[in-house]
Amino acid sequence: MDKHSNTSRQKRPTKKGSSTAKRVFLGLGLVLLVMVTGIGCGFLTASMNTKPDLANDILPPASSQIYDINGNEIANVHAAENRRPVKIQQVPKDLQNAFVAVEDNRFYEHSGVDPRGILRALYANIRGRGVSEGGSTITQQLAKNAYLTQERTMTRKIQEVFLAMQLERQYTKQEILEMYMNQIYFGQGAYGVQAAAQTYFGKNVEDLTLSECAMLAGIPKSPNYYSPMNNMDAAMERKGVVIDQLEKYGYINSSAASKAKKEKLNIVKPVKKKETSEASYFIEYVTQVLIDKYGADAVYKEGLKIYTTIDMDMQRAAEAAMKNLPDIKVDANKIQQPQGALVAIDPHNGYVKAMVGGRGTDQFNRATMAVRQPGSAFKPFVFAAALEDKFTPSTIIDDSPINIDGWRPQNDSGHFSGKVTMRDVARFSMNVPTVKIAQKLGIDKPIYYAQEMGISTFVLDGPQNDRTLSTALGGLTKGVTPMELTSAYGTFANKGVHVEPVVIVKVLDRNGKVLEQAEVKQRSVISESSAAELTDMLEGVIKKGGTGARANIGRPAAGKTGTTSNYHDAWFVGYTPDLVCGVWVGNDDNTAMNGVMGGQLPAQIWKNFMEKALAQTPAKNFDGSAATKHDSIGELENDKKTEVKKKGENKKDAKDGKNGKQDTSKTVPGPGGANGGNDSPSMPESVAPEPGGGISKSRN
Repeated sequence: MDKHSNTSRQKRPTKKGSSTAKRVFLGLGLVLLVMVTGIGCGFLTASMNTKPDLANDILPPASSQIYDINGNEIANVHAAENRRPVKIQQVPKDLQNAFVAVEDNRFYEHSGVDPRGILRALYANIRGRGVSEGGSTITQQLAKNAYLTQERTMTRKIQEVFLAMQLERQYTKQEILEMYMNQIYFGQGAYGVQAAAQTYFGKNVEDLTLSECAMLAGIPKSPNYYSPMNNMDAAMERKGVVIDQLEKYGYINSSAASKAKKEKLNIVKPVKKKETSEASYFIEYVTQVLIDKYGADAVYKEGLKIYTTIDMDMQRAAEAAMKNLPDIKVDANKIQQPQGALVAIDPHNGYVKAMVGGRGTDQFNRATMAVRQPGSAFKPFVFAAALEDKFTPSTIIDDSPINIDGWRPQNDSGHFSGKVTMRDVARFSMNVPTVKIAQKLGIDKPIYYAQEMGISTFVLDGPQNDRTLSTALGGLTKGVTPMELTSAYGTFANKGVHVEPVVIVKVLDRNGKVLEQAEVKQRSVISESSAAELTDMLEGVIKKGGTGARANIGRPAAGKTGTTSNYHDAWFVGYTPDLVCGVWVGNDDNTAMNGVMGGQLPAQIWKNFMEKALAQTPAKNFDGSAATKHDSIGELENDKKTEVKKKGENKKDAKDGKNGKQDTSKTVPGPGGANGGNDSPSMPESVAPEPGGGISKSRN
């Protein structure tokens, strides 16, 4: 009896616990069901809202307006739409394959949305490297461009997904590809592959070669940047990417790929605009930035209100100054040479106040697209690295012959001056002492600081790269753009803080909704004291009989000249406390300019612009620059040590590595080394780099 009672009492708690667990499980199940139902309803609602009601939902096209910094309208943007639809049967198979290979290689496998593609794009973003294919499928791109706004919201993205799935249910893959290829924008007002074929090659789409197909397929990623009429080098590079994708996915063999890459293309000459409006290069640049972000239809048809940074008074001053370019020759493309570019930026907020990209007779914006050798205009990055490494403007460097594995850099004067201060090295743009400074520091340091100040064009890997001492004199593998070099100099004017360039302050849609608002993106690169010391050195370039004496505007200003060997490029980049401006002059075909130097024509253009641009701005001194004139004196020894020997130091101590000297015997990766070629490396240690050879020296 007792045994039975005990057994019964032992079973009751077990039943109660089991019942409780069931109720908890049931409750969680109900909550989960409610959540799934709610999410499902939300998706269903979004799906229902994506049904294209073309009769009622499509808004009439509206032009977009562009405004200057004061809110005055400066342009009304609309497209004379050039669209000529064709049947898919007229489109060469090579062109169809090219779009699939570069935009959506699983197009024939997915049902409108490709989870693998989304994960691949997400993974690439996390790893910080680019891929040829994006996360959106061709069907999604068609849904977005044909039926939806370019608004970047979760609701719009959900609508895009469901509309893509709806398109896949209603149409075949070939029909979707046909609609897509007749819809996309190729720049120059051309919508669809037929209009693009006529615009760029002067032929019907069915007559395109493999090489021409590859180039067309590469343009829609960024119609301004990859247009062969605007930027042939970038267009050819992008064509190569498309051909690689075609080969990768088995559409062509290696022999066909190699032949297509080498094939020269005959691009139709663009029709010149009858009238050149003010700020035409700036307006085109802003337009293309927005097209890359929101799509062509948004810019040309959705009535955007675009508020920009340009100051039209400064812009007129810039255009007037650039009219001083001489007429030396007309090139094979019937473009007057030399060409030039001017960019002016507020160094404190990054606002681009003026931009001239050429003489206004073509569509190539040299201010943002021309990648040219900077010559001695690169030297301030060497000086900045030195100042951050315990050098001072009064540090003494021996201007004497040097032989670096057969490379013997020379000064433009043709002679050596013995022991000189770093201030005079900047003032007279001496080459040999600059190379010695870079040799002591390791060229990785100047490259690092230049990158942190916005220079993005360095080549850090491969047999031809910039990790050589010739980089100290501006002998780069590719070069720099006037926009980036000017922005970098803004760091010196802004007490060592770099602010990224800004051209668009705010964008509104036709209903007044804010689509984007500019945010200042800045970072501290060098110390305020180093920026002040460098500014003091560069002031001497202008006001103390230096190479930039022609740029003297009668108020505190600092700057640097740059002239490459054989006079291919001439620069003057300078700044006041309120404005930084860069001027470049050169021939588009990179031929010599008959002795034009940075301290001559570019300096004069810079002066003419700055005098007018700052006419209503009170003159003021640079903060802190005067205090650097009494800096301590040190001397750079002709040995392998990296530190400067201070006055009175024991030479034996210096040679023994005392007083906090760094050990330079070890090898460190630096930019582009063991870090996997990262273009934004951590600060490299001092190393003795491999010397450069065969790259022409800079001249001033």
